[in-house]
Amino acid sequence: MFSSLGGYLIYIALLLIVPLWAQSKVKSTYKKYSKVATSSYMTGQQVARKILDDNGLFDVRIEETRGVLSDHYDPRKKVVRLSSDNYHGHSMVASAIAAHEVGHAIQDAESYAFLRFRHTLFPLANLGSNLSFILILAGALMGLMNLVLVGIVFMSFAVLFQLVTLPVEFNASNRAMGQLVSSGIIRNNEERQTKKVLNAAALTYVAAALVAVAELIRFVLMFLGPSEE
Repeated sequence: MFSSLGGYLIYIALLLIVPLWAQSKVKSTYKKYSKVATSSYMTGQQVARKILDDNGLFDVRIEETRGVLSDHYDPRKKVVRLSSDNYHGHSMVASAIAAHEVGHAIQDAESYAFLRFRHTLFPLANLGSNLSFILILAGALMGLMNLVLVGIVFMSFAVLFQLVTLPVEFNASNRAMGQLVSSGIIRNNEERQTKKVLNAAALTYVAAALVAVAELIRFVLMFLGPSEE
């Protein structure tokens, strides 16, 4: 596959063009809808607090954090952290992102299976991200294909983590939409606009998964190559 020119070009496209396109899509969508306020005119912090309280998650705190698009949910400390623009903002983006991160808090409270599986995978995935390339490169340079195989196994854990992340993120977005609509935070035409924000954010995870799978396939084929001669 990657030994041919066509296959190599496909690999380069996956590795470079797809992530860049996803980032561009996210930036353009966020730029557009960060200027559009919701009819409820609630800040991201207020949106997060309302949805948390509506779901009985009174113990989950909300904190402002530095950075751009640094929003996340910390399951260890039970904290939803929102970047300053989203914490104080009244926009579609602020509401969508706040609701999405609260979606993760709800998943955590309900012991959502894919989220638990991802937490279990994290130590192995982190190890795989840090060691796999080193092991594969060292094995290739020294002609130790068993070492290359070990590196591929480590990489597979990192790739599996990326794949498991997809249902976790899509589920959080679906929960976010349901909560935003049922609570009356968004109405009518705002639903379509909010979906665009959430779908754009999801593209980054899809792009990351595609790149991870492409990398794994490339190294698997490299490992299998000598046996095909």
